[in-house]
Amino acid sequence: MVVALDQGVKALVVANLPYGTVVPVLGNALQLLYVRNPGAAFSFAVNMTWVFSIVSTAVVVAIIVFARRIRSMWWALVLGMLLGGALGNLLDRLFREPGFGRGHVVDFISTPWMMPAIYNIADSFICVSMVIFVLLVIFGVNLDGSRALTAKQQRAADAAATTSAPEGVTPDAPRDATAATVTDDPRAPRDGRDALGHDAT
Repeated sequence: MVVALDQGVKALVVANLPYGTVVPVLGNALQLLYVRNPGAAFSFAVNMTWVFSIVSTAVVVAIIVFARRIRSMWWALVLGMLLGGALGNLLDRLFREPGFGRGHVVDFISTPWMMPAIYNIADSFICVSMVIFVLLVIFGVNLDGSRALTAKQQRAADAAATTSAPEGVTPDAPRDATAATVTDDPRAPRDGRDALGHDAT
C-alpha cells in the first residue's frame, strides 16, 4: 500500500507539477515543490546515489528476511511502513533518470515551518515508522507481541519468588540442601543427630 501510494502520487507530480515552482497548498505551512533528489531522504548526501541504492537494497532484503519472526501487529506495521518507504525510494533510484541505480528520487512536499528539506510520501512513512519503533522499544513490546517486564515488575517477581521459598533456602536450592551438607561430612554422627548439637541452633 505504501509503495502504491508513493509511486502513484509521484506519477501525478511528474505529470502535472512544474519543476522547481512552489505551489502553495496551506500558505507557508504546506507547499508543493517538485524537485529531483540524487541523495538520501530529505536531500542529504546528494553525490552518493549509488551508495544509497545499495544500502536501500540491503535494507529491503533484511526486512523481508526478518519479517518471518514477527508475531506482533505493531511490529508488522513498523516494518511494513519502513519496507514500503525504502522500496518507494529504491524504485526511483533504480528506474528513473539519469540511469539504473543512479536515478533521482522525486520529492515534492515542502513544510518550511518544520524543516527546510523537501521530501515525499516514502520519506514520511520511514520517519513515522521510526517514531513507532522507538515507542515500542520504550514500552517493551517484543516481536511476538509479549511485553517485557519493567524493572519494578521484575523486582516484584523476584520478591514473590523469595517469599514463597522456605526460610533459609534459596528458591533454586533443594529443600534438603542443609541436611545434605551436614550428612556429607565424614565426621558427622551416623544416627542422624545434628552435628552441631542442640544449642548450636
